[in-house]
Amino acid sequence: MYRLLSAVIAPAAAPGGLASSCGRRGVHQRAGLPLLGHGWVGGLGLGLGLGLALGVKLAGGLRGAAPDPEASPLAEPPQEQSLAPWSPQTPAPPGSRCFARAIESSRDLLHRIKDEVGAPGIVVGVSVDGKEVWSEGLGYADVENRVPCKPETVMRIASISKSLTMVALAKLWEAGKLDLDIPVQHYVPEFPEKEYEGEKVSVTTRLLISHLSGIRHYEKDMKKVKEEKAYKALKMMKETVAFEQEKEGKSNEKNDLTKFKTEQENEAKCRNSKPGKKKNDFEQGELYLKEKFENSIESLKLFKNDPLFFKPGSQFLYSTFGYTLLAAIVERASGCKYLDYMQKIFHDLDMLTTVQEENEPVIYNRARFYVYNKKKRLVNTPYVDNSYKWAGGGFLSTVGDLLKFGNAMLYGYQVGLFKNSSENLLPGYLKPETMVMMWTPVPNTEMSWDKEGKYAMAWGVVEKKQTYGSCRKQRHYASHTGGAVGASSVLLVLPEELDAETLNNKVPPRGIIVSIICNMQSVGLNSTALKIALEFDKDRLD
Repeated sequence: MYRLLSAVIAPAAAPGGLASSCGRRGVHQRAGLPLLGHGWVGGLGLGLGLGLALGVKLAGGLRGAAPDPEASPLAEPPQEQSLAPWSPQTPAPPGSRCFARAIESSRDLLHRIKDEVGAPGIVVGVSVDGKEVWSEGLGYADVENRVPCKPETVMRIASISKSLTMVALAKLWEAGKLDLDIPVQHYVPEFPEKEYEGEKVSVTTRLLISHLSGIRHYEKDMKKVKEEKAYKALKMMKETVAFEQEKEGKSNEKNDLTKFKTEQENEAKCRNSKPGKKKNDFEQGELYLKEKFENSIESLKLFKNDPLFFKPGSQFLYSTFGYTLLAAIVERASGCKYLDYMQKIFHDLDMLTTVQEENEPVIYNRARFYVYNKKKRLVNTPYVDNSYKWAGGGFLSTVGDLLKFGNAMLYGYQVGLFKNSSENLLPGYLKPETMVMMWTPVPNTEMSWDKEGKYAMAWGVVEKKQTYGSCRKQRHYASHTGGAVGASSVLLVLPEELDAETLNNKVPPRGIIVSIICNMQSVGLNSTALKIALEFDKDRLD
């Protein structure tokens, strides 16, 4: 206060006297003061007033310096802490104002999901007709150091890696270097020929892609897996029978008695066949491997000598190890190392922040990963080495890169339909017939994240369906979710329902892409992504 009074009273004070204690803002304020007399009272009054003003300003500045990743986008946080999708560092995407309602609604939904599961951080990205219109981070990428999530945050994308690997297989198939329907031993003789219940069987690339090969997942106990599959099948049959009976409206006494007996028998079967408590994937030891594998062929030793759980083609059994074998097939069919081949694809697709996960390299904007322990406390996940499953769940990426990937797939899927404009359109990264094959549901498969769908070729697909007039309408979409140690993810593609006017006057891609990544495991995100996609689709139609 003495220095402040001296600076005000002495008109010939040395330059920078106030600036040395208050910074540049103080110099500017002092330069703009009206000229006062030398009266002590005037100087004291001005000094006290200026001191209070500076105190309030400094206090406000200190409060504003604290990072607040949950801050409302209407607030004006410091630039370096801004989480708004169009902060000073990230200009507003063109057309984003058209989707203000959808953005507000979707942000609220994500906050609800984040709070419900206790996720440290979550990042979302949305594109409409090939243009990114919204990307935002909520919460923290690094809780310990209070680093907020932002659109550039890099996280594990887990099983979305399978969809990336499918592009490599599709390119090789289009080039005539890969036959999807011959035994895998043609490309990888290191993988032994298999038998099932004494019968020689063939495992093909096509079966591996759609999880119909019979190769195990993380659960090694065949009996547990078979019991679980049988129980699910019986339960589904019971639900189907009940639905059909209700639909037919059988109400006479005889049918009621038959229905009662059927229910009793099915319940007894369910009780007798219900398996014991099954470990989830995160309780399986192989998920936490720390061993470094030099290549895909070396990784085969983890499972190549294990028996098949089912006859190839007969039943769906989701298997990340199947994609480890597919990585080896990519290497042999292409003549390149799997990671080198994938990096070329990422370069072509402009996915410049998508890389395999390794511990040693410095990867800018990489998040940390979390889980809740038995005491319900948030803790860091243990170190894992994903070199054995890069193809099935080992890549890192951002929501922006995933949007680019989704748009490249959607473009290839639709470009053949725009006949009047096709002469002026560039070809898709994959041919239209390839994309149609990839997004066609495969019989005998399941889509665990949406029971309305089926698994196709490294994508889950829900087909368009409407059973009753003026009732629920099921939209056609493709998606893949991911779950890894300390991470959850989803990439969803909602194609536009094209009409003649659109085909004549517009260009692909036409539709909504949603990508969400989260730095905590076991967070189901597919239904959230679908709701967000429908919100943006509604705004576009309005």
